[in-house]
Amino acid sequence: MANEWIIDVLSDLRTFATSNGLDRLAEQLDDTTLIAAAELVANDPGGSWSCRIPAADDGTEPDSGPGGDRCRQNA
Repeated sequence: MANEWIIDVLSDLRTFATSNGLDRLAEQLDDTTLIAAAELVANDPGGSWSCRIPAADDGTEPDSGPGGDRCRQNA
């Protein structure tokens, strides 16, 4: 998955938005990150990558499934 850098960029943008009181933008970037991760995983021809949704800001556990800011190559 050669384009996983986009997840890092979206995460950085979300951090900036949150730090600067841009709450609606931060929420939109959460959604955008999920979509980007899902598409990256779906477009991985070997199916060798998976992503997880990061924990919410309130400390609750994430749901399982594609998305989030942590993608890794499966063993």
